[in-house]
Amino acid sequence: MTYLQQFFSNRLIGVSALAWLIAQLIKIIIDLVKNKTIDIRLITSSGGMPSSHSSFVTSLATSVGLTNGFDSVDFAITFVLCMVVMYDAAGVRRAAGKQAAVINDIAAIMENYGFRMDENLKELLGHTPVEVTAGAILGIGLSIVMNLFVFR
Repeated sequence: MTYLQQFFSNRLIGVSALAWLIAQLIKIIIDLVKNKTIDIRLITSSGGMPSSHSSFVTSLATSVGLTNGFDSVDFAITFVLCMVVMYDAAGVRRAAGKQAAVINDIAAIMENYGFRMDENLKELLGHTPVEVTAGAILGIGLSIVMNLFVFR
């Protein structure tokens, strides 16, 4: 089996990718309900409810734990990765989004003085703790269902 075949047949990667995709589709559905239009660009967007980053890494960590044991080195590595990604999503990237909003506000004021930015900075970068938690629940739940019922 080639490396590419091994990659695409890895069920842990598949479950994680599915968790990410479902989270992104939920964002599109939430936006559809709010705005009555479908914005397909949300499929690759960051920020919003639920956190696809959180669903992606918690699905991986849960799958590794279920496959290799929750006392394995593999699980420890994926768990630590998971904590770093979720902390970053709710902390660093959220703070960067708040800074972008302030810069956009300042740029809007400065337009009165001839200053123009080519485009506004993206403000929706990070997540609230609720969005991170929702993504984590989605990732863990999907991983449990897939590993205990589908892959058996």
